[in-house]
Amino acid sequence: MSVIDIRRPDLMFPDVADKVHAPPIAEQSRDSSKTGDDKRSFVQLVRPHLGDAHSLARWITGDRSGAEEVVQEASSRAFRAIRTAAGARPRAWLLTIVRDCAYTWLQKHQGKPLTRSGFHGVEDKQSGRARACNPSDTTITASSEARHLEAAIFALPAPFRETLVLRDMLGLSYSEIAEVTDGPIGIVMSRLADARGRVIRTIGRKSS
Repeated sequence: MSVIDIRRPDLMFPDVADKVHAPPIAEQSRDSSKTGDDKRSFVQLVRPHLGDAHSLARWITGDRSGAEEVVQEASSRAFRAIRTAAGARPRAWLLTIVRDCAYTWLQKHQGKPLTRSGFHGVEDKQSGRARACNPSDTTITASSEARHLEAAIFALPAPFRETLVLRDMLGLSYSEIAEVTDGPIGIVMSRLADARGRVIRTIGRKSS
């Protein structure tokens, strides 16, 4: 059990399963048999982790449509490089590509206001439906707490936010996070502890 229980991305992002699909693959090889092997490898190695890819992209970009662009680009890159994935840990390998694409997307859109439509937009719709069905104080309180947690995590500096998400939401090991973020395990552990502490302090201030 982690200090912050955010290991259920389906609760924070309930539409992820519906939105994430493997992209249409336009790249064709002259050798059709090799192309078929690449497609099978993509299905086996990449497709099972597209939900995690989408969650990471949304936490980094803070934008639903931006995250979808990131995942499409990362999936295309993964397909083109699928033969280099042999022997690698598929999820960490894919998330490394997603992270790179996400920061490239952020650089491209630097200076443009982000709507954070991947966060409060989803949360507000879900809480609105919940209140319509059950207008209890418990439902409203839970929705409020989820928004506070989400805001506290999103307010973290990017290196701390991605470390927290990779560990406490997506459940990667320290060594996998070090691989994805291209840093030593000691830095991963330090950032994680710092990120958790910041989130706890932020939520504590809002609830006091």
